[in-house]
Amino acid sequence: MRHAKRYKSFMLSAALLATGMPAWAVVDSQGGPAVRQLNLQTPATQIAEQIYSLHNLMLVICLAIFVAVFGVMFYSILKHRKSLGHKAATFHESTSVEIAWTVVPFIIVILMALPATKTVVAMKDTSNADITIKVTGMQWKWGYDYLKGEGEGISFLSTLATPRTQIGAPGVEPTEARGDNYLLEVDNQVVVPVNKKVRMITTANDVIHSWTVPAFGVKQDAIPGFVRDTWFKADKIGVYRGQCVELCGKEHAFMPIVVNVVSEDDYKKWVDVKKKEMAAKADDPAKVWTVDELKQRGEKVYAANCVACHQATGKGVPGAFAALDGSAVVNGEKGAQIGILLNGKNAMPAWKSTLSDTEIAAVITYTRNSWSNKAAENIVQPAEVLAARK
Repeated sequence: MRHAKRYKSFMLSAALLATGMPAWAVVDSQGGPAVRQLNLQTPATQIAEQIYSLHNLMLVICLAIFVAVFGVMFYSILKHRKSLGHKAATFHESTSVEIAWTVVPFIIVILMALPATKTVVAMKDTSNADITIKVTGMQWKWGYDYLKGEGEGISFLSTLATPRTQIGAPGVEPTEARGDNYLLEVDNQVVVPVNKKVRMITTANDVIHSWTVPAFGVKQDAIPGFVRDTWFKADKIGVYRGQCVELCGKEHAFMPIVVNVVSEDDYKKWVDVKKKEMAAKADDPAKVWTVDELKQRGEKVYAANCVACHQATGKGVPGAFAALDGSAVVNGEKGAQIGILLNGKNAMPAWKSTLSDTEIAAVITYTRNSWSNKAAENIVQPAEVLAARK
């Protein structure tokens, strides 16, 4: 009866857990983790396959050790207990036992170390790469620069694409149902060709981040002031998802990674389209814009790069990130604000290598004409930003 009650209680708890699980948590992410996944993600590279095999091998060895040790222990307890008339042995410092418990663990360690070392060495071999991509971690997005191979010269930022209406905020409930790839979708995916060796060079411009894609068997820290590298060679076409796995601040959970592995022909098409897009966005810094034009573009720049810290309301985060609404800098002389965006200040990163002259001029103009701000110098032209760079 007691066991029946426990079973009934267990089933009730399981049912409540299942029904209480949010809708977005009961749908598999496309290319990401599966619902209630208990094992590693399906490997998409040979290195990931080796890691998966090593994982299984280590589990088998550990299980065998567990069974052997506890089997001998329980056998000894049951068959040599005092109630059966057995007496404890008095020997000590046995040479045979000393040799056995030294040699056996040594052999086990060697059996585990040989395949592990082979895989680790292969993971660090970044030579002869077909494509080299620089990855820059920043709070809280990823920057990608294609340095070598087909696609050289392509550069873009990759930010979270999940709308804030699905995320909500502290004390604010989300107003939109969460999608299948909640917090695992970006506006600009990394695109690479299948069966090509891709070298990833990682660094960061603020704090330590970590570029991780489980299906590739890749996890590499991105450290400010240092350059690290890793590689992968995907053997399956598809979309693969990862995240920053190094705690990097309050928006740490909002730094997803999406890699789209395509055929070689599709990759060439993507490169062509991407380069045309970049050429179209290469604005002439001498062009004179209207306030409305700059505000419209600046709103998009702000949403992609500034809203995480300064918030959509411009109120910032007290004690962490300054408010722009009513700010003396925003409402004051524009040269000071240009300097801060170009060179950074305190928690504010330098944007001179990330945003173009037009984008910086646009976002400054947007902040000076938004919320309660009514700056006397209410417009900044790209030429002024260009002049401040020199």
